[in-house]
Amino acid sequence: MEQADQGAVRPDSITEVGEDAVMSVTVSPSVPTLTEEEQEELRDELLKLEDEVVTLSQVLAAKEKQVADIKRKLGITPLNELKQNISKSWQEVTTSTAYKKTSEGLSVAGQKATAAFTSMGSAISRKFEDVRNTPTFKSFEEKVETLKVKMSPTASQGDFGDVLTSTATSDPSVPVEKRPEATPIATQEEQPH
Repeated sequence: MEQADQGAVRPDSITEVGEDAVMSVTVSPSVPTLTEEEQEELRDELLKLEDEVVTLSQVLAAKEKQVADIKRKLGITPLNELKQNISKSWQEVTTSTAYKKTSEGLSVAGQKATAAFTSMGSAISRKFEDVRNTPTFKSFEEKVETLKVKMSPTASQGDFGDVLTSTATSDPSVPVEKRPEATPIATQEEQPH
């Protein structure tokens, strides 16, 4: 019992929170009173446990150093470990039930959205066909075709103005009067002095 003789002060131990408080325990009324012998036994047990904690901490530190040396020799860097941890975590996430349910739900939603867009496109196409079959659209289509024929160089020998005027009057047999070309107005600098 050499340690008990040393008392509370030990240079090789790490002071724990409450260690000093245990050594200077005063009996409180709510704690059952212990005999002097029981208190001494508990103090001895406490010192042994604290020594074991210190020893285990030292062993753990040595083992962690050994692990770090082996990893360094194997070329395992903290970045590689991080990548492996992320990869492992991602694998765990993707195999989780919640991820699978969410993925399936999004897949179904995507399929429904695709079906809705396809249906909407078909409805627009049908509506456009309906519009093309109306008398107003057919009349417009005929006028555009007439204009196209009149504007083509083989169908008419007139100039563009003739075609536009005749299309506007809707009677291509009416001749169009040609206007004289405008002469440019001379500026003051060009006029003789």
